[in-house]
Amino acid sequence: MNAIDKLKEVSAFLESQGIEDAAKEAEIFITETLKKELRVESYELGVKEKIYAGSIELNDEISELIDSFAARRAQGEPLQYIIGHVEFYGLKINVGRGVLIPRPETELLVEETIKRVKSYELRAMSSRKMQNSKLQTLNSELTILDLCTGSGCIAIALAKHFPDAVVYGIDKSDTAIQYAIRNAMENNVRNVYFIKGDLFEHVKNIKFDCIVSNPPYIRKGDIPNLQREVKDYEPLEALDGGDDGLDFYRRIFENAPKFLKENGIIILEIGHDQAEGVNEIAVNSGIRNISFIKDYAGIRRIISGEI
Repeated sequence: MNAIDKLKEVSAFLESQGIEDAAKEAEIFITETLKKELRVESYELGVKEKIYAGSIELNDEISELIDSFAARRAQGEPLQYIIGHVEFYGLKINVGRGVLIPRPETELLVEETIKRVKSYELRAMSSRKMQNSKLQTLNSELTILDLCTGSGCIAIALAKHFPDAVVYGIDKSDTAIQYAIRNAMENNVRNVYFIKGDLFEHVKNIKFDCIVSNPPYIRKGDIPNLQREVKDYEPLEALDGGDDGLDFYRRIFENAPKFLKENGIIILEIGHDQAEGVNEIAVNSGIRNISFIKDYAGIRRIISGEI
């Protein structure tokens, strides 16, 4: 079968199964399969161009593999798990069952963290220059901690942007840590270290310049109402934030002052209606200079503050 005919066939099937963006997902299944199985990306024309030009014929094995992907998608399995990866902040992040799929709004968290850290570095450099005209270098290495790291996408993106920093990513899940290590290796990022643990338990002797996190924040009672792609496939422990969704914010803010350097930064992603609740927790924990960053829909999505 010609690839363009297969595209039409899969698109029609997915649409009949209630998949919202059926044509786009069909295109992704076919292009990703061809890239992996036939290495079409090495040809003169890109794989999508060759599909739409009608110049690719699919053998039975490739056609059946694409059909199996479409059948899995029809059952509600996330597209990202089926193809095995997602693009995040210019990185290819491998994902699968047992690890949360990175969301576009979390790219905003990375972007804002980079801005805050750069500003923090400038202030620190200015302070050191005032203390010593030769600019002290002892203990000046930038340290960043990513809590609930999951696939490692945040930690890896920050480590890649700050190659002289030391970045730590922590998660309770064995599966998540294995994905994170693989993702760091495949993106050629060497200054990030992943640790299995519960929040701060394995970094008790380190002071950080920045703590960042996208913790679980879905209310326990809301989980059954989530899309089937989320509630039936993504790991519950990466979603469940307790009865009010704020359990992890309490734990993180309560402990953060003990693990941040003076004037250190804390920056967290929050749920769409959690700004007031998280703000109260932060204030009661001694966080100062608190501010919120809105996402592209105008929702307060990120909270940042200092010690």
